[in-house]
Amino acid sequence: MTTPLPPLERLKKRADFLAAAKGLACARGAVLVQVRDRGDARGVVRVGFTATRRIGGAVVRNRAKRRLREAMRLVGAPLASPGCDYVLVARGGAAERPWPRLLDDVKSALIRLAADLGAPHLRESAGGASAPSKQSPATDV
Repeated sequence: MTTPLPPLERLKKRADFLAAAKGLACARGAVLVQVRDRGDARGVVRVGFTATRRIGGAVVRNRAKRRLREAMRLVGAPLASPGCDYVLVARGGAAERPWPRLLDDVKSALIRLAADLGAPHLRESAGGASAPSKQSPATDV
């Protein structure tokens, strides 16, 4: 029996985007994914999408964000950790990147961030194996 997917909600407030920017981040290909664990028990995954003017005009930015929204809907929902906020930032080439590669970029970034967060639902589905997190070793002084 599979566990139900967490519901996805949209991030709308600037403060939520800024808070996610202070959390963990992972860049893969044409996307940068930022995540912040809210620490609440609601189990809702909130997602925001953004693109800077550096990647192009309004048409290009909107196309990149539409593609990221669809990629998150397809591959992100099962990989997202409940109780977390995600921000997907379009990087150069996000609007033109081949669709399978964009899906792979989003998926690999989410898997990496889930491993860094220590998401238990991904460890169970991966057979107990998870990538090591990048934490500095403790030092005794």
